[in-house]
Parts: sequence; C-alpha cells; structure tokens
Amino acid sequence: AIDMARQLCAGVAAAHERGVLHRDLKPANVMLDGEGNIRITDFGIATAGGEDNNVLAGTPQYMAPEQLAGKPATIKSDLYSLGLILFEIFTGRRAYDARTIGDLKLLHDTGTVTTPSSIVRDLDPVVERVILRCLSKAPEDRPASALTVAVALPGGDPLAAALAAGETPSPDILAAAGEAEALPAWKGLAAVVFIMAGLAVTAALSGRAALAGLVPLDKPPAVLSDRAQQIAASLGYIDRPMDSADGFSVANDYVRWIVDNDQSPHRWDALKTGSPPVVLFWARTSPRLLATEGAQSDVRPGDPALTIVGMTLTLLDTRGRLREFHAVPPQFDPDPVVDGKAEAPRWSTLFDAAGLSMSEFTPTTPEWTPRGFADTRAAWEGPLPDAPAFKVRVEAAAYRGRPVSFLMVGQWSRASRMVPLKRTAVQTVLNALEVVVLVVLICGALLLARHNLKAKRADTRGAGRLAGFVLTGYAVTWLISAHHLPDFSLELTSFMKYYADVLLGAALLLVIYLALEPYVRRFWPDSVLGWTRLMSGHLRDPRVGRDILIGCSFAVALTVLEVFYKVSPPLFGFPAPTPDFASDIGTLAGVSVLVHRIWDIAMSGLFTSMFAVLGFVLLRLIFRRNSIATAAAFVVLGLVQAQTALNSGTSLWIAALFQVCLILFIVTWVARCGLLVSVVAFSVEQVLDDLPLTTAVSHWSATTSNVTLVLVIALTLFGFYASRAGQPLFGKFDV
Repeated sequence: AIDMARQLCAGVAAAHERGVLHRDLKPANVMLDGEGNIRITDFGIATAGGEDNNVLAGTPQYMAPEQLAGKPATIKSDLYSLGLILFEIFTGRRAYDARTIGDLKLLHDTGTVTTPSSIVRDLDPVVERVILRCLSKAPEDRPASALTVAVALPGGDPLAAALAAGETPSPDILAAAGEAEALPAWKGLAAVVFIMAGLAVTAALSGRAALAGLVPLDKPPAVLSDRAQQIAASLGYIDRPMDSADGFSVANDYVRWIVDNDQSPHRWDALKTGSPPVVLFWARTSPRLLATEGAQSDVRPGDPALTIVGMTLTLLDTRGRLREFHAVPPQFDPDPVVDGKAEAPRWSTLFDAAGLSMSEFTPTTPEWTPRGFADTRAAWEGPLPDAPAFKVRVEAAAYRGRPVSFLMVGQWSRASRMVPLKRTAVQTVLNALEVVVLVVLICGALLLARHNLKAKRADTRGAGRLAGFVLTGYAVTWLISAHHLPDFSLELTSFMKYYADVLLGAALLLVIYLALEPYVRRFWPDSVLGWTRLMSGHLRDPRVGRDILIGCSFAVALTVLEVFYKVSPPLFGFPAPTPDFASDIGTLAGVSVLVHRIWDIAMSGLFTSMFAVLGFVLLRLIFRRNSIATAAAFVVLGLVQAQTALNSGTSLWIAALFQVCLILFIVTWVARCGLLVSVVAFSVEQVLDDLPLTTAVSHWSATTSNVTLVLVIALTLFGFYASRAGQPLFGKFDV
C-alpha cells in the first residue's frame, strides 16, 4: 500500500511540474480480505487533456471543499483529492460516502473525517498523520506538494522520489530529507580531536607567524589610554574633551622596508624589540562628538578628520612611548604676538614622552610639514635607543609655544600622501582579472536569479530567512560595538550610513542565493541537504551536525597549513613570509570591537562561500560536466590568487605550492562537500586567519584568542552533538 501510495504521489507531482491539474484521480480498487488485510487490485491516474489544463472536473467524491464551493482548482485541491484516495487505499473505505453533491457539501461543511486508525487499528500513525493533513479543510494547512506527501510516508526517500518523478527536489523535500542515522561516534570523535589538535598547533605557532606574537604587548589598552592622556596634558592640552576614542593599528612602512631590504631567514625577529614600532596604539580626543564621516560604526585615526580646533591624535608604541602627535590649532586668534616672537616651545617634553635623550640628537633643517598651521618648526637627527643602527629624524611643530605636531621618521618612512601608487604590468593585469571575475559573477547572479524567479523554482523563503539573519546580526552588532553618541540626530545618521552598506550587501546576498540555490538543488541535491535543513530551523539535524564538523575540519586543516607555510621557509634558508597571519590587531582593544569583527569576518566568509559556489554553478552551466567545471574552477582561482603568491615576500615556489594547496582545499569543499560545509569552512578559516591567537591564556591580550578558540570549539562540539542524532555521545563505536 505504501509503495502504491508513493507511486501515486510521484505521478501527481510529475503532472504538477508540467502545470497540469488533475481532472480525475482514479482511485484504486481497494478491498479487505477475510483476515482484514488490505488488497489493491487496480490503480491509475487520469489527467486533463487538451488546452485547458487548469480545470478539475472529475468525480465529485474526490473534490476538495473549495472546488465544491465553486472556487478554481489549485495544487492544494489536488492534495485534498490525493488524501481521499490515500484514505481509501489504506482503509478500503471512502472518507466521505454521499449519493448527491448536496450531501457531499454538507459532509464537508459539518462533518469530521473518520480517523483511518479507527478502521484499521494497526495502521502506522505516520500514515494517518499524512492522510489527515492532506484532508485539512484550509488549503494552507495541507502539505506543500505531492512529493512532500511521498517523503512523509514511512520509509520514503525524498530524493529518490523526486528523481523518479523527473523533478528537481524542492526545498521542502530537502528539508524533509534530513538523515535519521547518527554519524558513527568514532568518526565524530576523530573530527573533534583533529580540530582540537589543530587549534592547539595554530595557537602555539602563531607567536612566530603573527604580529601579535612578535611585537611586545606589555601594556593593556587602559594603561596606554591613560598614558596618552598624560602626554597630551603635558603638552598643554588640559581641557576636558567631550568625546574620545582609542584602539590599535598597524604601521606597515617598517614591514615593507624589511621585505625590500632584509632577505635573511629570521628577519622578523627585529620586531621583538618594538622599535621601530609596527603596532601602534592611537588615542583621539575632541571638544565635539566624534561622528564618523564614513559608513563604518567605529572611530578611526583618520575618521572623522582632524578639523575641529582642539582635536588631538596621539600614537604610542606598545610600551607607551610617543611616536606621533597631532593637534588642531585655533582657527581664529586675536591675541598679538609679543615683539613679533612666539613663545618658545618646550621640545624636551616631546623627547621625554618619546623616550629619547635630546642631548643625543643634532638639530637639522625641517623637511616634513605638519598637518595644520604652525608658527614654529624644528627637526633633529639621532640614534634610535632600542636600535642604535637606525638613525631617525624627529620633526616637530608648535603654535604659540604649544606643540601641534610630532613625528618620528626613519629610513623606512614614506610620504604616503604624495608618493604615487606603483603597479607592475602583471599586477595591473591580475587586478583587472579580479574585477572581471567579480563583474561576471554579479551579472550572472542577476540573470540566473531572474530566470529562477520567473520559473518559480527559487527558494524565496530560504533567501528571505538568510537576508533577515544577516540584517538582524548587523543591527545587533551595531548596538554592541558602535561608537554611540548622546545625540539622536547624529546617532540616526550614523546608523543610516552604516546600515545602507548592510542593506546593499544583504540585497546582493539575496540575489546570489536566489541564483545558485535552485541549481545546486538540481545538480547536487545531496550536497545541499544540510544547508536546507538548517534554513528550515532543524538545527540539531544529524546532517547539519555532520556538515559543521566537516567544515570546521577543513578550516582548521587549512589554517594549520597556512601557519606552517609562514614558519617553514626559514628552515630551508628562505626568508620568512610577511607576518600577515592573524593580523587584525584592532580586536585587542576590547570585547565590543572583537564581537563586531567576529561577526564581520563570519559574514565575509558567508559572502565568499556564496560567490565561490555561484562561480562553480556558472562553470557547471557553461561546461555541463562536473569534471570540466572543477578543472576550470582550479584555473580561475589560480589566476585570482597569483598576485597573492607574487606579493608573499618569500620564495616564489613555496608561495605557489601553498596557493595550490589552498585552491585544492577550496575546490574540494565547494565542489564536493556542499553549501553548508563551504559556509562553515570559509567563515571559521577566516576567523582563525584574522584574529590573533596565543597559548598565554592569562595575558591581557589573550581575550581575543580565548573567545575565538571557545567559539570554534563550541561550534565543533555542537556539530558532534547534532551529528549523533540523539544517540549516546560516547556510545557504540559503529562504523
């Protein structure tokens, strides 16, 4: 009976795919034998012919209530008729037995359906629930499709049923097709152990591959902020500011200079002294509220611009020594200068704040102009105390005796605001190629999304949930981490500028999802099961857990590979690559910044995975074969990543080998493992790649590392828990 019912559902679904509604669902000839067992002797389906395929005019006994009321037939009407026939198949009786249409209408309006189990006592409760849901009086309460009915029947294989009916599995079918079997415990535990070990290795080696592990981080942000206030006060800026902000940033000039001038294997050991500084702590004060001019939610060293009189910007190295200072002088000053001379600045205060001995420096002609107006300028040259081999220039300027500019300049310094950006022909071509790939992906997404919407096969519900998740997440992180202002107008303006970019990104993500999801469902339905189950709210589905474990495993494996790539070249006598691993130093400033960055990085991983899957879908549509599409994806990614290899700062063959491994990882999880695995892998990998990790869990700078590791471990453990499908976590180690 179940097999016959499933065949009936497949036939109904096939007709619906062709846009045909049923004229007559011919019931099976069902009877009970002498022992009460069901016997089926006849079965068939007759569909409407001719040009009018949207009219149901079959036997009245198998009409839905809305049809008997004179309303047009719909797919939901067919599902009601399907429920009546299923009732007859499994019970041998009709749900409603009336001689006239009037009696039938009365039964529909006032009567209740006899439960199938009251007729066949040992009927599977699952079958009864399916039948009664089909016979719901309200069309919206009935199943979404005939394939959904087939899936709900005991032992149903939704993918097999869809393919047997010649259909692309719908999102509802995939949502109902989650795996019931648990992932073997030994496999899940092996993945957990691998991820834990990979995280430990990454944290242990980060000290040799990341700036946060190379530079001294002796003082926490609160101490550096207090030090910046003391320095500003010592320079004459004693007025209490209305607003302030601070954080960490990276000064790349010295890093570039080392790449160009030092090819020794252990060249980055020079960063351990902290001088010349690579990581800087900046602190800003303002007599007005610091309302950002850009779309970001936080204050930056250059945003808002230093244009308001009394604004200050102080930059310290990680040991609290002054490295740069800027202040905005008065816009209007009516007081005359006595005897045509300004008050002599106390330059020694600047030298003391910078940890320099003024007696060791020789005056010279100023060359670097201050950002604002100054009536006095001076410059000196001398040795850098922590690195005597370096000769530095100190440039200072003052207005009416109060310093408005202080700058330490070394042979590594660049006049960044006046030096033109230089690009080789190869870099220009590769940049142009990246732009072309991005434009092709976006245009392809728009065309495919339009086609899928017109064909009514796009997963609009899933796309809406995804966009809503992104929009809600950004709103929450803005509340937590934005630089909030006690002014409603400024706060509203800040939120609107910030959220405008978020809305644009969510709209782009919506288009990409509408474009790629139906084709992934069509070409690789099994690979999208976990994602569809997750979008349907089945968080603890074993397929969801399995995909999370696989994604975390890929991410950790790639992260470990990258760490080894950063630390291994010196073992072979090659210069170490640029220490840009875990380079998001700004997250050390506090938990609110960390929360925003984790969310932002995770969303970047989501967008990257969507673009990657979209690209693979486009290649599959172009070349029509998975093998050719995979090879083409490898070539395209190789061209896109070529510039990264060229700019690695180490041996080209080592960089190229790493990029090949990276591309193999990406192509594998995108082409073979599915959408959810790709999203988890890209997101977790980027989080581990950007945020500083350390094994010194009690150090003040370990907050970022501790939170990151806890989040990845928690995600891993949740994946293992969900993958066990309610079975004992450490139960039978079945294969």
